[in-house]
Amino acid sequence: MARRSEAALWIIAYVAVAVSPLFVALIDLNPGRGFVINFSVALGFVGLTMLGLQFALVARFRRVAAPVGIDRLLEFHKQIAYVALGLVLLHPILLFLKDDRFLRLLDVPDAPWRARGAVAATLALLILVALSAWRRRLRLNYEAWQWTHDVLAIFVVVAATAHALLVRYYLDQRWEQAHAAALSAAFIALVLWVRLGRPINRRRHPWRVEAVTPEHGNCVSVTLAPMGAHAPPFRFTPGQFAWIMAEQSPFAVTQHPFTISSSAERTDAITLTIKAAGDFTETVGRLRPGETVYLDGPFGEFREVPEETAGIVLIGGGVGVTPLMSILRTHADRDDHRPVWLFLANESEDSIIFREEIDAVCETLPVTTVHTLSHPPPGWEGEQGHLDAAMLRRHLPPNFAELRYFMCGPPGLLDAAEAALAELGVPARRVHSERFAMV
Repeated sequence: MARRSEAALWIIAYVAVAVSPLFVALIDLNPGRGFVINFSVALGFVGLTMLGLQFALVARFRRVAAPVGIDRLLEFHKQIAYVALGLVLLHPILLFLKDDRFLRLLDVPDAPWRARGAVAATLALLILVALSAWRRRLRLNYEAWQWTHDVLAIFVVVAATAHALLVRYYLDQRWEQAHAAALSAAFIALVLWVRLGRPINRRRHPWRVEAVTPEHGNCVSVTLAPMGAHAPPFRFTPGQFAWIMAEQSPFAVTQHPFTISSSAERTDAITLTIKAAGDFTETVGRLRPGETVYLDGPFGEFREVPEETAGIVLIGGGVGVTPLMSILRTHADRDDHRPVWLFLANESEDSIIFREEIDAVCETLPVTTVHTLSHPPPGWEGEQGHLDAAMLRRHLPPNFAELRYFMCGPPGLLDAAEAALAELGVPARRVHSERFAMV
């Protein structure tokens, strides 16, 4: 309940900031310009403010992400971009429909600078959204996309703000200019914090590669230890993740999120297990002990399991087992004997990551493991195909609604698991998930 209340407060704050330019403009609004023109400008102001707020959504403030999870926050960042784009496009479209004389502003060589700024910001925003929506189809690697995304985002907000200031009609009073300046300063401060403040803090706390261990499923486990005699302990909740910067400066734009697979009881080192899936992940195996890397974290939706919980259910697919492994290792280190049901979906038997260690844990802790394969070998006696309500019902105890559920993996698996749990009547408050493909 507390987390829901906090989430509601953040939503109210977001909406209040997004529509705040309207209240400022209404103080000095001239009805003589007509409803359509005023409404068009209102949409433009709200769209511009929402674009500025995008910097806050990706700044990784733990207090903001905590009530909903950073994966959902980043998904909101993606989806709200389409809303902002729609508002920004409606702004000139309504003007053109109201009076075709506004079309002259599209003649960029002869148009005033305020119009040039609007056209440039709109084109850059369209490119930004298109590259994000079709990045994989365009085969744009993650590093190149992140660079272009950041540069275009900053350009859009700067050019659009310049357009609003040059128009002046709605920002000609001192209080209106002060409000616009305050919002602009806040957005600039966010960019400076993300690109300078946070990297400076990372530089003070470098990490050293301790070991690189091959795993099943085309994965490697990278063990990292903080450098320096007085390095603070890295405390995290089992199942959380961190962004890593390897073979580059702490000020680098490109960063990659990976789940921590080691026990939360070990604070002198952590392990990230990474599947080679293209771009940076293909090069992780080339890291060598002694190399310096930087981390930003921990983050994630997973929470400590309350002591009164009767048991937990872990659901993962492929490399989504990594946060679940962190939970199992933490249970082992804490000698926690509450029952665990582990459901793992993989393509083949050879691709099951940590299989030997999971089998060993089952011998010392009350862990029931259920493997389901999409391409089982001849003679396979385990589950086959996709996870569904019937599969869960076959293996879970009668009190399954009283258990805690932790899930991690690709969107398809989590959609199926969430639908199955809803069909079984498991309360949503008992389900915690972390979705891959956040970026």
